[in-house]
Amino acid sequence: MVSPMCQYSAIDGMANDWHLVHLGSRAVGGAGLIIAEACAVAAEGRITPNDLGLWKEEHIPALKRITDFIKEQGSVAGIQLAHAGRKASFPQPWVDTALLSKEQGGWEPVAPSAIAFNDKYALPHALTTAEISELITQFAQAAARAYQAGFQLIELHAAHGYLINEFLSPLSNHRTDEWGGNFENRCRFLIEIVKAVKMVWPEALPIFVRISATEWVEGGWTIEDSIALAKELKNLGIDLVDCSSGGNAANAKIALTPGYQVPLSKAVRDGADIATGAVGLITQASLSQTILEQGEADLIFLGRELLRDPYFPLHAAKELGVDTTWPVQYQRANK
Repeated sequence: MVSPMCQYSAIDGMANDWHLVHLGSRAVGGAGLIIAEACAVAAEGRITPNDLGLWKEEHIPALKRITDFIKEQGSVAGIQLAHAGRKASFPQPWVDTALLSKEQGGWEPVAPSAIAFNDKYALPHALTTAEISELITQFAQAAARAYQAGFQLIELHAAHGYLINEFLSPLSNHRTDEWGGNFENRCRFLIEIVKAVKMVWPEALPIFVRISATEWVEGGWTIEDSIALAKELKNLGIDLVDCSSGGNAANAKIALTPGYQVPLSKAVRDGADIATGAVGLITQASLSQTILEQGEADLIFLGRELLRDPYFPLHAAKELGVDTTWPVQYQRANK
């Protein structure tokens, strides 16, 4: 499946031809499930002014065009719902890496606590309880719009130092009310979002949650926390936990090796008895197959490899000796 990857190419949250061709190419290339990039549930929840959005009805038609095409190719269309939290208000990464000022079109980031990610980031506004409730509603409203846009799956982005992850982590959540402190309180924001989303999302369609299964730093979120959270998510009816890691601690040291996050997927899968996805430097068909055969994950999330090769699934099938259906327009090349 295609892991959600920001393209930073929207205007006012609107999808355009780039998103159609980018996501459509992966459908033509044989990916079974395509999760579009992080899609902001509120304008101030964007990482950059060029993120996709689902905070208003006007976003729906352009996304519907994309989901229709994806489904025509036999793939499943998914969307990741997200809020950048304290990591918001930056320009496109190929333009600059400096925080956008209000004069440049930037805005004040929000977070569970007024703690900046590092000295390059703004000090965020600590959310009030009323604002937290409004954000939960915004996630549910975005989920309802996602269904109208033709998406068949949603993933809630609770990883990589963005807003939900900020609530989960003791490093970024220093609240002393019902939204912070102990494990249960820090998980409350995600749990309430899940409950609200399930009220508007069809029961027959799946919901995934992406987590940072460990923060890779002492005193941060741990794999044991992830297993405990995954048990709660399973009880709520979440179908799969997408196991990534890191992103919320600027000082984390991570040894990047092929499949380095696969043990996290296996630990959550075994510990919580829930389906998991493996992601992170998986670039070979043989490694993907081994992960599945050894019961370390139920889905393989490919990111950058599918940027390099949109047709990786078709090539992988041939490498593994599996018959698959190519688009009729391309079948003369399937020899």
